[in-house]
Amino acid sequence: MDKIRHVPSLQALQALVVVAECGSFTQAAQKLCLTQSAVSRQIQQLEGHFGVPMFVRSSRSIRLTPEGEQVLASARAFLEQLKTLEDRLSGQKRPFRIRMHVSLAVRWLLPKLSDFYRCHPDISLAIETVATEIVEPASDSDAYILYLPEPSGDPNSLTLFEEALVPVCAPGLASAARPLASVQDLVSFPLLHRSADQQAWIVWLAANGGRPLDDYRHIPFNLDELALDAAARGLGVAVTDMTLARESLDRGVLVVPFGQPLKTRGVYSLCPQSSAASHPGCVSVMAWFAQQAEKASDGS
Repeated sequence: MDKIRHVPSLQALQALVVVAECGSFTQAAQKLCLTQSAVSRQIQQLEGHFGVPMFVRSSRSIRLTPEGEQVLASARAFLEQLKTLEDRLSGQKRPFRIRMHVSLAVRWLLPKLSDFYRCHPDISLAIETVATEIVEPASDSDAYILYLPEPSGDPNSLTLFEEALVPVCAPGLASAARPLASVQDLVSFPLLHRSADQQAWIVWLAANGGRPLDDYRHIPFNLDELALDAAARGLGVAVTDMTLARESLDRGVLVVPFGQPLKTRGVYSLCPQSSAASHPGCVSVMAWFAQQAEKASDGS
């Protein structure tokens, strides 16, 4: 019988990866929720196992030895293989994780989720929302949805719907004394902004013969969701994407007082990460989103 070969512990390999990434035993210990001495012992275990030092230490910094670089590369590859295996064996238990702007989640995806779970009761979606202007991908997400000023040339990017800006307000905002039937009437009402740069109103007014922005009153917000809620409460007129306002328009909470939707060339796109392919529900999830995109292009 072959002699049983001992291998380094997973904790020691993970410690090596984190220490190398942080460049500090102290920071690595904080990230791993361990004491600095515990992290040092794990690195010492690796050094004892391989018989070579992993790091060159000085009073101000640490750096990997050439042998440490080799062990680090193998440790990273091994830990990534374990993660891939775990994802594969966990089956449908792990949710398919998607990051997106909070307004998009509330206004567009949430009304559609009942259809998704009716079609795919064995797949869970984990929706992570952000309130920042730009949705950055995260290492633990399978996909993310972001706004692009124009369609992407990436074949893996799925355009969900095109941006079409419209003014919206509460049904009872206008009156005989204060009509709201054309762009000229907007000077009588506050403009509600969904972002600090006021770009949506700038684009819409320029395309519809409006006045300079300084001629209007303004109420700024940092979310589409807040601007639309303020519009529904009668605070003023918001400009937003027609698709994001659709449910509120259908319920009669908001109305489009005048004008036609303005297509800006902007799009909302679903971008899968490389990790998405390892999720057993990936094909079904992407197919469902493609169906929603097809419905949006048909106007349904």
